[in-house]
Amino acid sequence: MTAQESGRNDPEDSPQIVQTSDAPKPIGPYSQAVMSGDLIFCSGQLGIDPVSGTIVQGDVADQARRALRNLSEILDASGSRVANVLKVTIYVRNIKDFALVNQVYADFFGEYRPSRSVVEVSGLPKDALVEIDLIAKR
Repeated sequence: MTAQESGRNDPEDSPQIVQTSDAPKPIGPYSQAVMSGDLIFCSGQLGIDPVSGTIVQGDVADQARRALRNLSEILDASGSRVANVLKVTIYVRNIKDFALVNQVYADFFGEYRPSRSVVEVSGLPKDALVEIDLIAKR
């Protein structure tokens, strides 16, 4: 099957890059998010303030709160919203921080409960304490 037969040459089927100044600029060669069909794939967000470009002051809860706010801004820019989130992955440097991050997550999503994974990692960019990515529908 050729690309044309599969519909990949149709501009509406082509992945679209999402970029907003309301979330931090990527710190590497990637996009804030990519939309494909009805799905939005948001890159991992750290607790970076989009104005200063630095990690927010405070603990892991403050960083998680900022990361989720960044993701919300990216969803807004893509024409979606938090209630359309399907899957969240949270990366923490210390699993002992799970309870703090879990409380921020619960406050952010309210009664809505998307699917989620939490993974302890040995390190994160900019020496962050938490990174969060997600997949949502439009």
